[in-house]
Amino acid sequence: MGLLSLTVFLPVIGAALLAFLPDSNLKAIRYGALGTAVATFLASLFVYAKFDSNTYHFQMVEHIPWIERLGISYKMGVDGISIWLLVLTTFLTVISLWFSFYVDKRVKPYMIAMLILETAMLGVFTSLDMILFYTFFEASLVPMWLLISIWGGERRTYAGLKFFIYTFAGSIFMLLGMITMAYLNSKATGNWSFDIIEVQANVANGSLWQAGMHLQAWLFWAFSVAFLVKCPAFPFHTWLPDAHVEAPTAGSVILAGVLLKMGTYGFLRFVLPFFPDVLPQMVPYIMGLAVVGILYGAIVAAVQPDVKKLVAYSSVAHMGFVLLGIFSLSYTGLLGGAMQQLNHGISTGALFLLIGLIYERRHTRMFSDYGGIKAQMPIYAAIFLIVMLSSVGLPGTNGFIGEFMAMIGAFEASYNGMFGLNVAYAVLAGIGVILAAVYLLWMFQKMFYGPNNNPENQRLKDIKPWEIAMCAPLVILIFWGGFYPNTFLKPMEKSIAATRMMALNPVGQRPNWKDAQLEIGDNGNLVRNTGDQRGQETVAPANLHFTPAYAAEVATRMKVAPAIALPEETP
Repeated sequence: MGLLSLTVFLPVIGAALLAFLPDSNLKAIRYGALGTAVATFLASLFVYAKFDSNTYHFQMVEHIPWIERLGISYKMGVDGISIWLLVLTTFLTVISLWFSFYVDKRVKPYMIAMLILETAMLGVFTSLDMILFYTFFEASLVPMWLLISIWGGERRTYAGLKFFIYTFAGSIFMLLGMITMAYLNSKATGNWSFDIIEVQANVANGSLWQAGMHLQAWLFWAFSVAFLVKCPAFPFHTWLPDAHVEAPTAGSVILAGVLLKMGTYGFLRFVLPFFPDVLPQMVPYIMGLAVVGILYGAIVAAVQPDVKKLVAYSSVAHMGFVLLGIFSLSYTGLLGGAMQQLNHGISTGALFLLIGLIYERRHTRMFSDYGGIKAQMPIYAAIFLIVMLSSVGLPGTNGFIGEFMAMIGAFEASYNGMFGLNVAYAVLAGIGVILAAVYLLWMFQKMFYGPNNNPENQRLKDIKPWEIAMCAPLVILIFWGGFYPNTFLKPMEKSIAATRMMALNPVGQRPNWKDAQLEIGDNGNLVRNTGDQRGQETVAPANLHFTPAYAAEVATRMKVAPAIALPEETP
C-alpha cells in the first residue's frame, strides 16, 4: 500500500477518529472533518504531481492478493481517465464539508457519513479489480442514503429509498456481468480473474470471447444498465430529481459533482474496452437515449417552479452530452465527454452550493418567493451569473469546451455515417444547447430581476466573506477550464486514445493495459517500443478522424451495411 491507498482511506481514518469525540464538541467535529478533507485533497494533489501523462498505462499500481482462489485482489491504480476524477472528488468534498458548517442536527454522524462517502467514491475511481470496484460502488450508496434520509427535506424517506433501490437494482446486473466475465476468462486461460487489466488483455487478443461471443451483447447491457441508472440517462433518471430536491445541500453537491460521474466513468473503464465486437451495433441505442435525455431534461427543467428541481433536471440534460461525446467514439467526442464530466461537476456543484446559500437565508426554493434580489445581494448575484453562464456553455467558461467537443464528435460520427448514425442525432442535441440557455436564463431572471416586493427578501444581506472564499475556487476553475482547457485535456489524451482503440480496432491491433511495450505515440498511433535502434514500430494507425472510407471499413468488419455509400473511384 502506498500513496494511492493513503488518499483513498484517509477520510475513513478521519471518520474513525471523529467517532471518539464527544457529540457536544461541535467545533472539534466540524474542523476535524474539514481538516481530514483538506489533507485528503492535498494527498490527491501529490498523486497528480507523480502522474505521468505520457502513457496510457495505469500508474502507482498497488496489488495485494485478497481471495486468490477466485482471482480477487486488492488492486488500485490511476490513469488519465481517473486522475482528474480523483482530484475532483477530494476538492468537492472540501467545499461540501465547508458548507456543512451550517448543519446543526446530529453533526457527528453527518460528518462521519460524508467522510465514509468520500472514501467509497475515491475507491470507485482507483479500483483495478472488478469485485473491489463493485464493493466501493455499492458502499457509496449507504452514506448517501443516510444523508438524504436523515438530513433531507420533508419527503426524505421516500427520496432516499428510491435512490437506494434504483441504483442497487441496476448494479446487480453489473455484478452478474462481472462474474460471467471472470468465468469466460477462466475458459480462456484456465484461471478465474476479476483483474481489469488481465480481463481486458484477453479481450484485446480475442481469446476471452472465443467461447462466449453469443454472450457479449447481453453482458454489454448488464454493465450498461448499471451505468445508465447511475448517470442517470433517460428513462432511468426518475430517482435523481427527488434525491436532489430532498438531499441536504452538501449531498446535492456530491451527488451532482461526483456520484453521477461513476456512471460515465464506468462506460469508459468497462464498456468500451470490454465489448468491442458489439459496441458499434449498440451505439445508436445509447446515442438515442442521450439525445432524448438532453431534450427531455431541458424541456422539463423549463417548467419547474422549484429552483433546485430545475437544476436537477438540467443534470439529466448535461449528462446526456457526456454520453453523446463518449458514444460518438470519435477522438474529439471522447475527450469532450471526459472533459464535460469535470465541467459538470464544477458548474452544477457550484449551482447547488449557491442554491444552498440562499436557502439557508430564506428556507424556500420556489421561484414565486424570489425576485429582485440582485439589489440586495450583488456579490451573490454576480457569482450566480458566472456559474449559470458556465452551465449554459458560454465561450470562455469551462462548460463551453466540453459541450463543444462532444457536439463536434457527434457531428463527425453522424455526418460520416458511423455505426448507422445520421446527422439528426447531432442536430437534435444542438437544440438541447438552445433550450439550456432558455431555462437557465429564465431561472436567473425570475430570481434576481423584477420587483422586490417580498419583505423577507428586502431584509436579505449579501453573502459573508467566508462564503465568498468558499465559492471563489469554483469560479476560478470555471474560467481556468474555459481559457486553459489543455491543463485538463492533456493528462487524459493518451488514455482516451487507447480506450478508443480498444473499442474500435480489430483483434491484434487493440491496446491493452498489460503489455507495457505498447504505447500511444505522439501522433496518436498505437506503437510498440522495440528496445533496439528502431525505437518504435507502428501497430495500428490512430484514425483520429472518421471518414466515409473508415465508416465502410468498420461496417464491413461488423458485417452491416455502411450508412453512407462511397462514390466510385475515378480511373
